[in-house]
Amino acid sequence: MDLSDRFKQALLLMFELHSDQKRKGTNIPYVSHLLAVTTTVLENGSHEDEAIAALLHDAAEDAGGKETLTMIRNRFGDQVAHIVEHCSDTLETEKPPWKPRKEAYLARLSTVNDPAVLLVSLSDKLHNARSILKDYETFGNELWGRFNATDQEILWYYQSLLTIYKSKLQICPAYLVDELGITFKELKSLTIKHKEQAN
Repeated sequence: MDLSDRFKQALLLMFELHSDQKRKGTNIPYVSHLLAVTTTVLENGSHEDEAIAALLHDAAEDAGGKETLTMIRNRFGDQVAHIVEHCSDTLETEKPPWKPRKEAYLARLSTVNDPAVLLVSLSDKLHNARSILKDYETFGNELWGRFNATDQEILWYYQSLLTIYKSKLQICPAYLVDELGITFKELKSLTIKHKEQAN
């Protein structure tokens, strides 16, 4: 894959939109997540549009909603905007409650058969799961206080994501699905262990 000036412009826009944001409950710059997702996509994708969408996959959801999505479409084209829209669980500035929002995202994801959307979505969720696991190994059950959901709800969400990606192995990178499965299994095991120790 050759990267053009479009990728550079997307990188600059990503930094402009997210430079003041941090990873939830940490001092880690949010751009670290966007760069990690983009790295995975670059290593597994074949189109610049996928890499640009990876850089901007949270832009509409977390930095402007429909207006930002329109800007992305105007600057980077319909395919990039299509991927970003399908990787967003809401375009509302005031986000709906966590559970209905995730249920709606899962319902939409289950109907997706676009390999580009699935690649960016899977890369995003895999990095999030890895980050949760890493922090859980350090902070234990205190970690769940960062989220607008319980530990069981978050485990339900990742189990549901894994089930959807497994159903689409013909168009998803299988080893990334396997990595998500391993990460989820470790996270679930740690959660059970910590609960048993607490009791």
